[in-house]
Amino acid sequence: MTEAAAIRYMGQPLRRREDFKFITGKGRYTDDMKSPGMLHMAILRSPHAHAVIKHVDLSTAQSAPGVHLVLSGADLVGKMGSIEPNWVIPGTKVPDRPVVAVDRVRFVGECVAVVVAETQALAHDAVGLIEVDYETLPAVIDEEAAIREGAPQLHDNVPKNITTLYKIGGGDYKKAASEADHVIKLRVINNRLIPTCMETRSILAEPNVDGTLTVNIQSQVPHMHRRWIADTVRIPEHQLRIVAPDIGGGFGAKMHLYPEELLCPYLARQLGVPVKWWESRSESHQSTNHGRAHTETIEVAFRNDGKILGLRVETLGNVGAYLSNMASGGPTVNTVNFGTGTYKIDNYEAFSRVVVTNTVPVDAYRGYGRPEGGYIAERAIDAVARHLKLDQVEVRKRNFIQRADFPHRPYNGPAVIYDSGNYQGLLAKALEVFKYDERIAERDQLRSQGRYRGIGVAAYTHMCGMAPSRRLSLMGFNRGGWESARVSIDSSGRATIFSGSMSQGHGHNTSLAQIAADVLQIPIESIDIVQGDTRQVQAGHGTFNSRSMAVGGSSVHVTSQRIVAKARKIAASMLEVDEKDVSYRAGEFSVPGTDIAPLSFGKIARMAYVGHKLPDGMEPGLDETTFYDPAGMGSPSGIHMAYIEVDPETGMVDILDYVAVDDVGTIINPLLAAGQIHGGVVQGIAQALYEEVSYDPDTGQLMTGSLLDYAVPRAEHVPNIRSSFQETPSPTNPIGVKGVGESGSIAAPPCMVHAVLDALSPFEILHLDMPMTPPRIWSAVQQARAGVTQ
Repeated sequence: MTEAAAIRYMGQPLRRREDFKFITGKGRYTDDMKSPGMLHMAILRSPHAHAVIKHVDLSTAQSAPGVHLVLSGADLVGKMGSIEPNWVIPGTKVPDRPVVAVDRVRFVGECVAVVVAETQALAHDAVGLIEVDYETLPAVIDEEAAIREGAPQLHDNVPKNITTLYKIGGGDYKKAASEADHVIKLRVINNRLIPTCMETRSILAEPNVDGTLTVNIQSQVPHMHRRWIADTVRIPEHQLRIVAPDIGGGFGAKMHLYPEELLCPYLARQLGVPVKWWESRSESHQSTNHGRAHTETIEVAFRNDGKILGLRVETLGNVGAYLSNMASGGPTVNTVNFGTGTYKIDNYEAFSRVVVTNTVPVDAYRGYGRPEGGYIAERAIDAVARHLKLDQVEVRKRNFIQRADFPHRPYNGPAVIYDSGNYQGLLAKALEVFKYDERIAERDQLRSQGRYRGIGVAAYTHMCGMAPSRRLSLMGFNRGGWESARVSIDSSGRATIFSGSMSQGHGHNTSLAQIAADVLQIPIESIDIVQGDTRQVQAGHGTFNSRSMAVGGSSVHVTSQRIVAKARKIAASMLEVDEKDVSYRAGEFSVPGTDIAPLSFGKIARMAYVGHKLPDGMEPGLDETTFYDPAGMGSPSGIHMAYIEVDPETGMVDILDYVAVDDVGTIINPLLAAGQIHGGVVQGIAQALYEEVSYDPDTGQLMTGSLLDYAVPRAEHVPNIRSSFQETPSPTNPIGVKGVGESGSIAAPPCMVHAVLDALSPFEILHLDMPMTPPRIWSAVQQARAGVTQ
């Protein structure tokens, strides 16, 4: 009897199953929800960056029409805990952050008082009636200024405004520098960004008749939010249900704990009615965590042939007024650990300081630390090429980690292991697709005609899929590295997967189903995915650090294997053969080489629940759960190339072509993978050319408080991104996948900077900080023409 062909979904470019709902307007977001008797919360926010709160007068607001409750920070003292970070690097000084400010405010936008009223408009009207007497204090917004002598001090327990000191490295940098032909220094800035999600944050907390509380929230980490809210608001965890509906983008910003996420549950329990809060776009700019905000000083020692002998880095990471959830780990572990990038630099010395300032807190934003670390490596390698007037590709080739070196421990340090990679293969493919030599010839020809085109190249690698749990504990991370999956087969053979991962537009409904379908050998249409409900999903750590497929997907894979293993035992019992003789393909259990009629998966599922013919000692049902904790993290990598033209008379940049060749291990769905790369690249281009948070240096006022002042790219600014892949499977998980979600945001910023600098090389402009806006480029050109050294 001929066996049926195996079902293969992995690697297929399937369209997202969830898209029909969204494109037909059937998505359900938190702000779509309404409950009978629902009240609305509004926040009075500080207009000052730094001030003492002398008195808060709530009386007028309390008597306003439709107002049910008005509270200041003093009213909440002793009734809920402070907001605590959950990644605390050992030795970190953690400042106290009350949910609502009590004695002092430390950034424009900090919560000062809360109003609950019958409508959103009435709540906001009442906020305007609250009177606060402030005594303003000097403010500091810049990380370099904050650590100088005499700078305003934000917290008594954080001397010199430095919460964390972190050192990493290997080899002997001083010796390498003494033996080098050249040593150059470079100061680079990773500009502060606002995670501009399509959907701003909103929360609806609903008391239930049984005394429990349901909190509807756009959470990347629903089970984590349940724990944090329970601990801080002092609600028993079993009485709290978190539901994450459809989410219009997260990018890391929706995995943190914010005051509003604590106030809504607290007020709903106090008042016994549903309480809802919705964030306006301007509120989002001054209350949702920002990203990046780094200053790095780089020193690189190298030979005349471009071989780098050593690298030294000092990082100042601005984390805003308080330590948000993961703030101490971003400028430290996530940044300087990866400062050597794809290059074999044995002598490395890095020192990071985490600095508080009178600004919106800074935390994870797409890539968190890895874009900053990648920028260090790429700006160093590009500076070497420019200094020596060598081809940027050749200098990279001379410094790449070799394929035979994997698994590779950079600079023989204690914290980083790259699992697998082939940077030479990536580069060769990118050069071919980009037509590098032809582009160089065209660029040089056009320069002779007064047109300034440039080619940018960037290589990257990083580690993602944070794991294993024991390793995270050593870094001060108060979470595990595992992810859970439950696969439940009903008596008809249909599968429901309950995953602790959480989609915010990633396409998990499709990709997780593809993973399961290949193992279960059933049609993908017979698989449902459930996420984002702590009452239905057993447990989980959610989606961040590009971990959904490497950890969450692996958990689905392993659990599905357990389902098949049990089903095979049942089939062997029913077919009266030894289990090892049973083959399973295309939804059928058969005994190859015999005339025994096969049994379908549906038949086995029915028998598993009927229970009449189960092997001795086997429980009925087909329902398995796995808490999968990986052995290590994956290291995606890639080469990106950009071709641009700069108009020196206006400073405008026109992106003519963008090529991305990425290695994210085994590809589950090339269509979704390319989409993730595209999204990350666009955000990286935005950082390089358009986006920057600005504060008034004297008052600490946020100058980019709306989308009128903060430039996110539009469709016209997005180039045609040509994406392709190389597959080097990861040995750290059973499906060989590596994360993909953050790759584009790591590669694109240096790629674009290098392209612009290449275009401006005839003007001998060696460095520009991001964002390279038209005025900044135009000014640099004018200074160069005037003979001012850059």
